Order: sequence, then C-alpha cells, then structure tokens
Amino acid sequence: MTARWWHLAIACRVEDADAVAAAIIATTGFAVEEPHPGSISAVAATDVDARRLAAEMAAAFPGLEASVTELEPVDWTVRWRDGIVTRQFGRLVITPSWLPIDAPEGAAVVVLDPESAFGSGEHGSTRAALALLERHLQPGDRVLDFGSGSGILAIAAVRLGASMAIGIEVDDEAIPIAEANAARNDVTDRVRFLLGDAEALGALAGPARIVCSNILRTVNALLLPAIRDALAPDGLAIFAGMEDAEAELFRPVLAEAGWQVVDEVHDAGWWGVVARRPA
Repeated sequence: MTARWWHLAIACRVEDADAVAAAIIATTGFAVEEPHPGSISAVAATDVDARRLAAEMAAAFPGLEASVTELEPVDWTVRWRDGIVTRQFGRLVITPSWLPIDAPEGAAVVVLDPESAFGSGEHGSTRAALALLERHLQPGDRVLDFGSGSGILAIAAVRLGASMAIGIEVDDEAIPIAEANAARNDVTDRVRFLLGDAEALGALAGPARIVCSNILRTVNALLLPAIRDALAPDGLAIFAGMEDAEAELFRPVLAEAGWQVVDEVHDAGWWGVVARRPA
C-alpha cells in the first residue's frame, strides 16, 4: 500500500515555536520536528488538510509562514525492507528473498525473510551464533537447536554440511514458519522441527556434536544439564542471546559446571560463546 503525505515547512518566531508545535499536534495527531529554533516540520494526510492547517497557523501566529509540498509516495509494504542486507559469515551467506543472490562459488546460502519467528540474521545474537556455527561445524555433524525460532540455525547447519539438524521450539506459531523456511531452502530431508520443551526432548534428539542455544543467559544456565546430556562426548555447545555485559556472569557458570570455553564473538553489543562438553 502506497501512502501519500504532504509536508508543511513552517517558519515562526522562536518564542511561538512550542505553541505552534502543540497546535499542530492537537489538530493532526501527528508528531512534529523542530530542525532548528523557529522552524517546524509537520505532515498532513491530504493536500487540503495541509493547506488548511497552514492557513490556520498563519492566522493564529503573527509572522508565521508556511509552505506545502507533496512528499514522495512510500509503499510501506516494501519500505520496511530498507536496511536489510545480505550477510556473510565465512562461507555462510544469509540473504532475504527480494535481493539477488550474490555469493562466492562454494558458499552455503540460506534464503530467509524476517518474519514473526525470531531469527533472521538482523540481530546481533543470531549473527554471533551463525558466525560460531560456521567456524565449528564439521561435515556430517548432527546439530540440535534449542529455541529454534525461524529455523535459521538448523537450516544454516545443513547448508554448511551437517547430516541432520533438529530444532526444538516451545512456540507453536514458530514451527510452520521454520518448516516453510526449510522448504524454501530445499533442506526438509535433513531438518526437523519439534514442538516442546528442549529440556525434555534434547537427550531424545541427540546425541549431537553441536547444540545451539540462542535464548537468554538465565535459560542457557538452566539448560546446561540438558545440553550436556544431548551432546556426544566430544560435543560443543554454542550459547548466544546474551549481551556483552553478561559474559562475565555466564563464564563462571560454565566453569563451575565443567564446561571449557573454546571460542567467542561479539556483535553489536551481543556475545556468543562456544564451550566444550564436560567429561
């Protein structure tokens, strides 16, 4: 849907600016900007509304001048895509469907659009997990993803060479989104999504060489025993969903439980860490 808006550029006395802004907000219900003292920027939904508002403000405030211009039409059904880009993590490439795939030869490409289920590569915690997964996954690995959301980590795992990836998710609305994403990427033969509690299902779905847990620090800590039970003896866990400041809170929890940190990344204020399963 394309929206058309009209812009009002208003110049008034500096001492009137607050009153002018308040009057415009009260009339239109829209916010205004004051780029510099005595300058008010506002919008109206129609040309008639904009010109009427300009006349009312000129009549109410001596010396006020207003000009009206039509803004470039915006299709908000696609405008939200602005700023979403193709992202690369080593040989892993994550791209939305509306962009041409520009990936080097041999890259593992995942096509995935941001939807209501968490995980699109646009969030620092997901990017941290993807970067660590790309570094540590070996061909033929079995991978589990606790809190799989959109399915991005499970799908990326098989694209990178995993023999099987299983996502476990408690949100029933996320499962069909993840399954659709797997179908779009032609990996339904090697990706499964289970609805339920990872603590209960993890060990049944294992043993895995890699378990991903991109959730919250407190939940990651609670799931440590379940993640250990789901891992093969040489297994690695990828923990994400934690802000940089939480690293110093989670490290002691890992150490106390016998986990050995082997790698970590920071991305836009978010921290991801790889730890080896305790013996």
